[in-house]
Amino acid sequence: MIKLKMNIRIGIFLLACVLLTQTYAEKINSQTVKNVNIGKYLGTWYEVARFPHSFEKNLDRVTATYSVREDGKIKVENTGYLPDGKQKTAIGKAYIPDASDASRLKVSFFWIFYGDYFILELDEKNYQWAMVGSGTSDYLWILSRAPKLDDKIYAELLNRAGSRGYDLSKLIKVRQE
Repeated sequence: MIKLKMNIRIGIFLLACVLLTQTYAEKINSQTVKNVNIGKYLGTWYEVARFPHSFEKNLDRVTATYSVREDGKIKVENTGYLPDGKQKTAIGKAYIPDASDASRLKVSFFWIFYGDYFILELDEKNYQWAMVGSGTSDYLWILSRAPKLDDKIYAELLNRAGSRGYDLSKLIKVRQE
């Protein structure tokens, strides 16, 4: 009984932390692209740039690979390398809460705690680059199907991110070689 009460308290505490973070985080324009074909979006993406987070600290050569799981959800496999060459991999799951809008997913790497995964910008013709964020200014990734993204496209994505309200001084360019 004591253990159950403790687990409930921990759950309430974690939920309160999530809600407070979302309440106090700076809002940005999180409008997503329309008409995402999730089948075309699946596969491997290279992380070109990101905002810093503890779960990706010191990682280079980062990729995210998306595939369909047996239960219909999306398997998310993030892989990166520390400076000493050690590989780190995190496996999570994602789902689309509203079947009419595949650009807004929920992703989890830990138990029942899900975060936003919003496809903010996308090469809608060829699915060769994307910009991903959430409902706050805390998360931003620029992704490419190739390890290197064309400089003109990268500059345009930076411009779009800045126009949305992101603080580009926080952006880390990810080494992919």
